[in-house]
Amino acid sequence: MSGNKKTAICIVVENLPVPLDRRVWCEARALRDAGYLVSVVCPKGKKSCTASYETIEGIQIYRHKVWEASSKFGYILEYSLALIAEFYLVFKVFARSRFRILQGCNPPDNIFLLGLLLKPFGVRYIFDHHDLAPEALEAKFGKANGLLSAFTRFAERCSFKVATVSIATNGSFKEKAIQRGGKRTDQVFVVRNCPDLSAFGPRMPQPKLKAGKPLLVTYVGFMGRQDGVDLLVEAIEHIVKTEKRKDAHFLLMGGGSMLPELQRLAAQKELEPFVTFTGQIAHDEVVNHLSNADIGVASDPKTPMNDCSTMIKIFEYMAAGLPVVLFDLKEGRNTAGSAALYATPNDPVDLARQIGRLLDDRELRLRLGAAGRKRVEDGLNWESEKMGLLQAYSMALEDRAGCKETKADTRLRKT
Repeated sequence: MSGNKKTAICIVVENLPVPLDRRVWCEARALRDAGYLVSVVCPKGKKSCTASYETIEGIQIYRHKVWEASSKFGYILEYSLALIAEFYLVFKVFARSRFRILQGCNPPDNIFLLGLLLKPFGVRYIFDHHDLAPEALEAKFGKANGLLSAFTRFAERCSFKVATVSIATNGSFKEKAIQRGGKRTDQVFVVRNCPDLSAFGPRMPQPKLKAGKPLLVTYVGFMGRQDGVDLLVEAIEHIVKTEKRKDAHFLLMGGGSMLPELQRLAAQKELEPFVTFTGQIAHDEVVNHLSNADIGVASDPKTPMNDCSTMIKIFEYMAAGLPVVLFDLKEGRNTAGSAALYATPNDPVDLARQIGRLLDDRELRLRLGAAGRKRVEDGLNWESEKMGLLQAYSMALEDRAGCKETKADTRLRKT
């Protein structure tokens, strides 16, 4: 970036508030450090991130109210209301900063509409492809062949079409961007959901976090229908009631539409002495719990979406030096490698069996945990991955993606 004036950018994310959304927060900080003036539009949180506007670490954050849905028609209403709020806030940010790039983070795949509206003003759109929306719809509601499914696939195609460049979370997502989105290989940049290693340094042991048990098993992440936490609860029931184990406590961290249902399920199964649900908590608190844990579990079931998705929880377990147990998924295995034990997909009994293997074998826990930490240190970390993000922005600004500079671009460059 030439001159003293910073190039302004705006990031829109609807899935989680910032800075709780760790991927978006890492992206925002990396772009700030690279010299950009960064604004973020996102939803408000329930217990934290409730301010309509605040500046954190030099990043301007604009938040809107959100209504969380659980049905097909509820999602349509939720996304429509959020889009209206985003429209208002994005144009408010544009009036103040005249940003050059709008980065839209799905889900949902309707944020491209904001990029389309701003295109005549010389704003470039970057599609940050977090989720496979058509596959996510199927995971939540089963096979969907109706109007909603058709619209979801249409919105995904439009997101890629409007985008100057796109960002993929892994190689599988890059393939989708090329095959379904029509992007060229050089227009897609892989930026994995890798952790910031600086947040995972040594911490003082806190035995009280294990709720009086010698071993602590953790889950961290969103709790929606597609995340398989109900399968984890079934696995815990098998461990406690069938295997008769009383030596482990299970700490489930995160919020989501299924959290109340999962709490009721655990109560019905009389698992409350062995299971704690924290709800949505700050990332520093998550890291503190992980540093005192013995095992990390990713219970995402095998679906077309999850098989191609990279789960940030797995990276964070490995960064914390924890052995991982997960169902045998394509990208899950690509991420964890030799740092994990793999259960038969969608089988809670085998999930319980693999957790039990680690509970019984301290040497195996240490070996897998060390292997995971090494994988993260050797390259699966944010310092390495953020280079793809900066390259994506560089291409969008330098206009090497096949777009001609417009008069609006020239006016913005001169301001």
